[in-house]
Parts: sequence; structure tokens; C-alpha cells
Amino acid sequence: MSLLVVGSVAYDSVDTPAGSRVEALGGSATYFSIAGSYFAPVSILAVVGEDFRAEHLSLLESHGVDTAGLERHPGKTFRWAGVYGTEDLNTRETLRTELNVFAEFSPVLSPELRKKPHIFLANIDPELQLDVLRQMDTRPALVALDTMNFWIEGRKSALTSIVEAVDVLFVDEGEARSLSGEVNLRSAARSIMDLGPSAIVIKRGGNGVLLFNGDSIFAAPAFPLDSVVDPTGAGDSFAGGFMGYLAATGDLSEAGFRRAAILGSTMGSFAVGSFGTDRLSALTRKDIDARFRAFAQLSQFAPLGEGESLPWSDCR
Repeated sequence: MSLLVVGSVAYDSVDTPAGSRVEALGGSATYFSIAGSYFAPVSILAVVGEDFRAEHLSLLESHGVDTAGLERHPGKTFRWAGVYGTEDLNTRETLRTELNVFAEFSPVLSPELRKKPHIFLANIDPELQLDVLRQMDTRPALVALDTMNFWIEGRKSALTSIVEAVDVLFVDEGEARSLSGEVNLRSAARSIMDLGPSAIVIKRGGNGVLLFNGDSIFAAPAFPLDSVVDPTGAGDSFAGGFMGYLAATGDLSEAGFRRAAILGSTMGSFAVGSFGTDRLSALTRKDIDARFRAFAQLSQFAPLGEGESLPWSDCR
């Protein structure tokens, strides 16, 4: 089954402890579509400027991404520049944001896109996200949403309206607390699910993710890496793997969501291995399969069997 992603395509300039890169291919829709394309057909709806490079269009198309919805407008492509802390790669400082053609982005779905059964509304204005959902011919089987504190603080009413209409919400720890008003993450997830989503994915950077799905809680670790080159796009790559698995299998069971979380973590772990999409776009089936299987070993242990108990000390 196919996927539609609505979001940004950008050129990112990034400084990290591992080095720097000027105008690397980035954007939420870019990372998501490449990550998801390994598992299901992806269509992208976004806008770029006249300066969008032919090799980057070819890169998306080489992954089978449907780029018919990638609009090219007069002007320059969205640009972002940021720097990551030397001690905490979970924090970054935005140095420059140039919306350019993205400032006037108003997604219009073609008749083909309005029929997509799975949709990921990447981090854009919540009013645009809601408008996209309203354009669908029928309500998709699975609707997922990403957002950020900028919209939580500045467009709370509009954001609440779209949150109420989706199945899965992706947020980080700070966003979950800000949106819910709760400090405790379990309470925050429960409060957000009361609005409408049946599942909440809380991204915790190098600490992995927490998946709240109905009454179930699942913790997926981050994969231990020798080095992290560039964390940009890790969350959208996670979402691409997560949604790609669910779209490909149609498995919306608890077990399916847990596998999706591990596959998402797998794709996110590859994304941070290079600047831009270099590592993410060069993966093989063997690469992904091996790391997905390695994830199972991170926290696998033999549970207590029937009749077994923990070795309690006699002095207690």
C-alpha cells in the first residue's frame, strides 16, 4: 500500500562536532520519503525553487518516489542553517531560516493523491495539515502527524483541531509536555490521546523512543553508534521507516506498531551516519535487515519461566 507525505524539501547548512556541510539536501518530506521508500511506494507533495538541483530530483526518483506533486515555483528553495552542541547532540541552535518559496506553500492534492490510504503530515503549519486532510476523497486508513513547539505555542487552536483528527502523533519530549501541560511523559501521552490519536510516539533523541498505543507502552532504544555525524532528519527518517512498515504490511496490531517503532529507529540510526541524506539514500536491503535484527539483541533476555523466581536474599 502507498504513502503520501506532505512537508518540506530544503537545503540545510549544518555544523556538528563531526564537521560541517553547506546546503546538503534535507527537509522533512525528503528524509521521510527516502526512508519510507525502502518498504512502500511514496508520493511527495512539497515545493522547491528554480535552484533545486537535477541530481536531487534524480535521487528521489531513483528511490521510486513519485515526484509529480513536487511543485517548482519561481524563487529559491527553502534553506535552514543550524549548529549542534558539542556535548549534547539532542540540542541545536537555529542560525538562519529562509522560507523562500516555502512561505507561500499551499498544498493542492491531485485526484491520485486524494486517494492515498496512508498519509504523513510532516511539520508544517497545522492549518495546512488540516486542509490537506480535508482534501482527501475518503479518510485514509492511517493518518500520522508531526509538529513542533513553534506551532504548539503560536497556533494551539489550529494544532488541536488537526491532532483531534489523526491516528498517530510524533513529538519529542518537550513538545509532548508543552502540548499536554503535563511533566510526566506517561501523563502527557494519556492527555494527548484523550484529544483523539490512538498512538503517540515520543522521540527522545539518543535515548530512543517511547510508543504509547492505547493502554500499551513500548520503549525502543537508540542503536549504539560509534559516532553521530548529523542528527538532522533523524526524526523524519524514523517516521518514514515507521509508516513504511505499517503501509507495507497493513499490520495495525500492537505487535505491528512495535515492529514499526524498531524499523523507524533503524532508519533513524542510519540517517545520523552522514550529513544530509548521503547514508540514508545508499542503504541496501542487507544493511537494513542486519541492523533491524541487531536491535532485537539490545534488550533481549530470558524471562522468568513458570515456577521460577528472582534470587531474593534471605536477609531481606
